[in-house]
Amino acid sequence: MNITLQRSVGASAAALLASSATLVCCVLPAVLVSLGAGAVLVGLVSAIPQLIWLSEHKLLVFGIAGGMLILSWIVLRRAAHLPCPTEPLAGKACMRLRRVSAALFWLAATAYVIGASFVWILPLLMTNS
Repeated sequence: MNITLQRSVGASAAALLASSATLVCCVLPAVLVSLGAGAVLVGLVSAIPQLIWLSEHKLLVFGIAGGMLILSWIVLRRAAHLPCPTEPLAGKACMRLRRVSAALFWLAATAYVIGASFVWILPLLMTNS
């Protein structure tokens, strides 16, 4: 199996992990408070105090997640132009890796956009209303 294709899965998975941090830092607290589950949020923060650090360092979290998304996109584009093996099983595995990498990338990008909208777009809409 081509090492670049395996790296594309790894890069996409890393981007998904970094982007999910944006959901944890920003979307989860907003959703819990808007649903009236502030006590659940307090319990969650007391059980996992690192959530406060993520919320305090939003720019760093979004910067790392954005960098990982860009890196993942570059690796995906590079791997997309590589040929897959002609052996049937290896060719199927190659195409499956490409699909998995693309799915992970788009899931990570969606998580990033949702997190960014909760941090920057929704507060603007709320203050203008």
